[in-house]
Amino acid sequence: MPSLKRIVIQDFRNIRLQEIAFSPNVNCISGGNGEGKTNLMDAIWYLSMAKSAFAAGDRFNFRHGTDAFSLAGVYAMPSGPDARFSISVDAAGEKKIRRDDKPYPKVSAHIGELPVVMVSPSDISLVSESGEDRRRFANAVLSQLDREYLAAVQQYNRLLAQRNRLLKEDGADLSLLDVFDLRMEACADVIHAARKRFTEQLQPLVAQSYDALSGGGEQVSVEYRSDGEKGPLSAVLAACRDRDRALRHTTAGVHRDDFLFRMDGYPIRHCGSQGQQKSFLVALKFAQYEIMKKEYGYPPMLLLDDVFDKLDMDRISNLLGLVAGSDYGQIFITDSNKVRMAGIVDRITPERAYFVASGGEFKPL
Repeated sequence: MPSLKRIVIQDFRNIRLQEIAFSPNVNCISGGNGEGKTNLMDAIWYLSMAKSAFAAGDRFNFRHGTDAFSLAGVYAMPSGPDARFSISVDAAGEKKIRRDDKPYPKVSAHIGELPVVMVSPSDISLVSESGEDRRRFANAVLSQLDREYLAAVQQYNRLLAQRNRLLKEDGADLSLLDVFDLRMEACADVIHAARKRFTEQLQPLVAQSYDALSGGGEQVSVEYRSDGEKGPLSAVLAACRDRDRALRHTTAGVHRDDFLFRMDGYPIRHCGSQGQQKSFLVALKFAQYEIMKKEYGYPPMLLLDDVFDKLDMDRISNLLGLVAGSDYGQIFITDSNKVRMAGIVDRITPERAYFVASGGEFKPL
């Protein structure tokens, strides 16, 4: 499994310049709010996914007063020698990604090389916000596992943007919509099949993890809702054409897919307490972890950002049981309470490293 041995961060968020060596097992980062704990986790995520887990655009990742940033990591790889991955972004937005100083032909070629799962407070958007956040979650998982899926999503989004531009043009040749619809259909078939299969894999694993975290009592479920269930996309779009022309954008397709999260048959966003919602989100990410571990044949890196917040001690103990009772790989944990984190982690393994964050600097303890 890939394991991050050392990272070098320059001008990323509030981190000016840091080089940090990590444990191959559990790494614990403590510190107050705003000191850089989450920024470090995002830098690790960025090295895997070539984009931030949080920021909408790369310009928000530049340290204040700078117009570029760079990240580099040395990884122990599943087979073969260590590998060095680096990413740099400049003021013009040009992104360069290299492995052992050799550039990738395109960014998508890097996705999936360094599998990663993150659990963070921002995951609450998966419950409380629109389907776009849930589609982004599915894309982040499936793009690491399936290059055909990633290519299909990228092509579908390009075609969708072109179709929407055509719908907005006065006097445009709308017969071209037939061409776009057929080309989008081929991509949509790949996307729909992968998301449906993913949901079928998720459902029992989420239920199992949630039961382990909560101690039983509630039944949770994951359902997939898609226009792909209505038939071929070209036929679905043909039926919506008058509406699309009136509204001047595409109103049906896999870009409107959603995943429904329920507890005892009701939407968890309405019936779940904060602790129940947090437990569900942790269960969802642990289910993702198990799927990725099975597909890769080894565990991905696990980033647990402020994961103990809003969980009572019983649920924290159950979470520890999940981590300690499975074949987990390298883990990164952040918590503002150093004493609480140490008490928890010391029960998992003696092989751990502690760091304290202060003003974008990280010192080993």
